[in-house]
Amino acid sequence: MLSRTLRPISNVLRSSAKYSQAAGLPLNEGSPAALPSEDRAISSKVSALVEEIANLSLLDVSDLNWALKKRLNIPDQPLMAAAAFAPAAAAAPAAQAEAEAASDVPQKMTFTVKLTKFDDTKKIAIIKEIRNAIPGLNLVQAKKFVETAPVNVKEDLGKAEAEELKGILEKAGAVIEIV
Repeated sequence: MLSRTLRPISNVLRSSAKYSQAAGLPLNEGSPAALPSEDRAISSKVSALVEEIANLSLLDVSDLNWALKKRLNIPDQPLMAAAAFAPAAAAAPAAQAEAEAASDVPQKMTFTVKLTKFDDTKKIAIIKEIRNAIPGLNLVQAKKFVETAPVNVKEDLGKAEAEELKGILEKAGAVIEIV
């Protein structure tokens, strides 16, 4: 039985060798391909962007992250360890230094959007917006989520993102609080 299965395989190997010889392809193994080098030539434009991003404050990095997510249409991932950095408009270093000097008082970095109550007549619209805001919820889960108000809709958001979500939910008829 084994010899029957090996014969067709050996025939295939022989025929492929004939075709590769006819095509002028080598039959023996060549030297392995070179590994990518660690020395990469980086353009001056990319180097300048890296320097600008490295000099940003945490608030500016948060705003950059939010703007890139919105621009590139990237959904939020819970407990994301690192933000993806890409070319974007950055604040001038002089303006950044002035902003840091003016803000000696520690500011809150993350915010929570909380659904405190809602208008019963606009419940369906709120459920739709909750489904858009929280990926992975089905209709029944979103309905139960809204009915358990007061409840936190999203946590660990930047100020701009929290304000945007608050506006969307309030437009649908919910009473929202940013904590």
